[in-house]
Amino acid sequence: MKKHNQDMRDLIYVHLNQTDQSVMSYGIEFQEFYSAFSDSLNHLLLLKHRFDDGDFNMHTLLEYVPRDRIDKLASDNVYGYGNFCWIDFAEVEGLNELTGQETAELLYLGHLKQHLKIPFYNQLNNRFAYLAHDDGWFNKTYYRSMKDFYDLLSMVIALKLSHLKYEKSLFGIRKKRTYPAVNKELLLSLTPLLKEGICFSIRDAETQRAKVEIPIWIMGDFDNMDDMYDEYEQISRTNCYAKLVFDKKTKEWKLQVL
Repeated sequence: MKKHNQDMRDLIYVHLNQTDQSVMSYGIEFQEFYSAFSDSLNHLLLLKHRFDDGDFNMHTLLEYVPRDRIDKLASDNVYGYGNFCWIDFAEVEGLNELTGQETAELLYLGHLKQHLKIPFYNQLNNRFAYLAHDDGWFNKTYYRSMKDFYDLLSMVIALKLSHLKYEKSLFGIRKKRTYPAVNKELLLSLTPLLKEGICFSIRDAETQRAKVEIPIWIMGDFDNMDDMYDEYEQISRTNCYAKLVFDKKTKEWKLQVL
């Protein structure tokens, strides 16, 4: 198995499965996920982890992270956990209402990263189920509302671009530019392509005087990210399908299909 920990910061692969409300991704890390939802994310029931500051729930015999400790989890090296899987929940009392069957479904979910039943539970009132191996390298995330997915993607693209692309000032000093989140309506228009599997390449972004262009390639459906990365290395030598374009004057994002 290859490791692309450094590369994950400048490449985003996304494959959307609307039928089971899940997204397979490469390049979106838990710290970025937490940044997008830190104001609204509730407690996390840990299905697979190595976090050493969780609380223990006697009913499920699983550890959980209270809301006020999630920032500590987000700052930990969750990539180094190997498997990192969790499901959020609103109230601890909800955990104690899970049936044996539902607990078994959650254990199966964390172990195989597949669902027996789409993992949204009334007792938990959860918005997500987050299943990762080498966090950021292989992630499968279930969304109760797909709006949350588009909110995340719009923020992550802009965040990565801000971190990775510097510009030279008048005196040749490299300076960091902050970019606004990508317009969500624009990303919604990409839904048919997201269902095929696409790659946004920040590393291949072209910074010009008036604009920044992020190439988009149609990749196909991958659940093995080594294969996906090999495909990216091949396809990135060809012309991209489209570009996300940020206009520096209007400070707006546009989609350019080539």
